[in-house]
Amino acid sequence: MADVDLPGLRPVRGPDAGRASSWLVRLAASRGFQRWAARFPLTRRIVRTEGDAMFDLVAGFCHSQILQALVKLDVPQMLLQREMTLDALAGACQVPPARMQVLLSGAIAIGLVKQRRGGGYALTTRGAALAGVPGLAGMIAHHDVLYRDLADPVAFFRGETQTELADFWPYVFGAGGATDPAVTATYSQLMADSQVLVADDTLAAVDLRGAVRLMDVGGGTGAFLQAVGAAYPDLSLTLFDLPVVVPAASDRFVQANMAGRVAIVPGSFRDDPLPQGADVISLIRVLYDHADDTVLALLRAVHDALPPGGRVLISEPMTGGRHPHRAGDAYFALYCMAMRTGRARSHVEIAALLRQAGFAQIRQMGSLRPFVTSVLQGVRSS
Repeated sequence: MADVDLPGLRPVRGPDAGRASSWLVRLAASRGFQRWAARFPLTRRIVRTEGDAMFDLVAGFCHSQILQALVKLDVPQMLLQREMTLDALAGACQVPPARMQVLLSGAIAIGLVKQRRGGGYALTTRGAALAGVPGLAGMIAHHDVLYRDLADPVAFFRGETQTELADFWPYVFGAGGATDPAVTATYSQLMADSQVLVADDTLAAVDLRGAVRLMDVGGGTGAFLQAVGAAYPDLSLTLFDLPVVVPAASDRFVQANMAGRVAIVPGSFRDDPLPQGADVISLIRVLYDHADDTVLALLRAVHDALPPGGRVLISEPMTGGRHPHRAGDAYFALYCMAMRTGRARSHVEIAALLRQAGFAQIRQMGSLRPFVTSVLQGVRSS
C-alpha cells in the first residue's frame, strides 16, 4: 500500500493508509472545505489549477467541436498561407461573421489561433503544427464518426451501440471486408498520411543495419516501407497486404523509384500463409485492430516465417497498463472498442502474446512520442 504524505505530518503507512486516503477524498468533496481552500493562501493556487482542469474535462466536447469545425472549414490551411481578417474568413468559410467571431475566439482560447493588433488572425505555433502534421487534419475530420458512436456513452460502454467505425474500417474482417473502392480509398489515404509520423518514430527507435529483407505485413499502400527504403537504401523490401491495395502501393513505389526493391505479395494474413525469406517482419498498427486469438495466430505465423535470429517489430499506440495515460487509455482504447474487433493493449500484454508465439529477447524500445506510437521487438530464438 502506498504511503500518504501530508505537509507537516508523519506519513501514514500500512492498513491506515487506505483509511487516510478515503478521508482525504471525502474532505476534498466537501463544499465547506472547497470554500475554505479557495480562500486559504497556501491552497488557493491548487484549487484554481484543479478547477481549471475539471472545467476542461466538462468542456472537452465543445473544444473538440471547435477543432473539427476549424479543420472542416480549412481554417488552419488558409491561415498557414497568410494572415486573414474576420470578414475574409467568414466569407471564405460561408459562416456569418458573428458566428465566425465565436469560432475564432474559441480557437484562440484553446491555443490554435491568435489575433494580431491590427485585427487579423494567424496561427499559433500549435496551430501551425496542426496544419503541418501529415494526416492529422484527415483524422480530425473523420472523428465525426467516432463522436456519433459515443453520443450515448452509457450505451457505448455497455456494448449496446452499433458503431459506425466498425463499418468504416473494413480491413479487419479480412480480404472480403474491403470491397467498396470508395471506403477502401478513404481508409488507405488516412492510413498512408498518418503513417508518416509513425514511420519516423519507429525508425528512430530501431536499428535495421545488418538486416537483409524486411517484410511489412498489413502495410497498406506502403508508406512505412517507403520510409524504410529511404533510410536503408540497401535493404530489400516486401509488402504483404490485401489485393485491393496493390495498385496504390505499386504507384507509390514507382513514384519513389523503389519498384525494383519492393516485392508486393497480395494476401490476407487471416486467410493466407505469410511469404518466407524476410529476416525482419514489421507489424505497424496492425495488432490493435484485432482480437487476441487473431493476434496470437498472426504472431505465430510471423514466428514461423522468420529464420532463427529473425526479428519482429511491433509499432502502434499502446495503453499504459497499470499506469494508464491519456493517449492509450482515454483515446485509443475507446477508438478500438468502437471498431468492435480489436483493442488497445499495453506493452506488457503484447509481450505476453509474443512469448506465447515463441519469441524471446522481447524489448520495449524508446519512444519519441507515445501518443504517436510505441515499439516492441522480439527475436525468434530457434
